[in-house]
Amino acid sequence: MGEVRWLDDDEQRMWRTFLWASRLLHESLDRQLQRDARMPHTYYVILAMLSEAPDRSLTMSELARLVQSSPSRLSHAVAKLEAQGWVSRCKRPGDARTNLARLTDEGYAVLVEAAPGHVEEVRRVLFDHLSPEQVRQLQAIFESVLAGLTSGNGD
Repeated sequence: MGEVRWLDDDEQRMWRTFLWASRLLHESLDRQLQRDARMPHTYYVILAMLSEAPDRSLTMSELARLVQSSPSRLSHAVAKLEAQGWVSRCKRPGDARTNLARLTDEGYAVLVEAAPGHVEEVRRVLFDHLSPEQVRQLQAIFESVLAGLTSGNGD
């Protein structure tokens, strides 16, 4: 094992600030959606990704990739959404091995009702505190971080 590359004081402050801010941001979004739409943020993201897909459906593997979830965790969440009547699952026509998740009309209506409160909370807890230049900088920063994580360098 090589020499440890300890964080300097600035890096340590930034790291802890990031941890606390991301945790509190997620908790705030989750609380708002639980209160106003009776669903966790994770379910909202699944519904949103399906709503943006052609025919409001995706393969389970595509959906897992989009929502950054393991297949088993996604399957559990989709089962809960199915029980609510918000998502349905079926086999892809002509390919009995591939499962599709489809946003139902009821699920779409729930999403449409939840979206205004959700976007207002996102604005309140994040964008209202940033200038347009800071938004651009944050986008560039997280694109770099995400590229590193998804290229296999984050393992």
